[in-house]
Amino acid sequence: MTARRLALALALALAASAGPARAAEEAAPAAPAPERQDARERFEKLSPEEKQALRERYERWKALPEDDKARLRERLDRLRTLPPERRAEVEQNWRAYRELPPGERRMLMDRLARWRSLPPERRAQLRAAFRDFLRADPAERQRAQENLRAWREMSPEERERVRERWRERRGRWQ
Repeated sequence: MTARRLALALALALAASAGPARAAEEAAPAAPAPERQDARERFEKLSPEEKQALRERYERWKALPEDDKARLRERLDRLRTLPPERRAEVEQNWRAYRELPPGERRMLMDRLARWRSLPPERRAQLRAAFRDFLRADPAERQRAQENLRAWREMSPEERERVRERWRERRGRWQ
């Protein structure tokens, strides 16, 4: 049952219990709110495929647990309070993410989950290292990128040997 029909049925039930004098007054449907009318007009302009996709998203929304819905509403409220330029940046990033192939999106989500699983102090260390990288002169950044490429090309055994040599050198300096 749609919200409009439910409201009309509720109004009729209230009118029946309040007496015939108020029945006609309360049963008359109220004019739709301007934002609902705008939404209705936008919906009518959608293609049949877009309407179906919207219906499917609505069904997924209805199936969400209430705490998930509350969390998503909170995020939407935060997005709406962002300055316009920051909001545009967030929306652009979201569009770019949605355009990625599913495999790349999955990889990004895995990396995000790994990041979130790190202890806060380790995340702070990594943020500081990244800030230092961004502040470094171009030649130093280039050298760091080359080192990272070389590291990625190493086998696990080679990496362990490099780590061991680094530990030995660090021990001599302390």
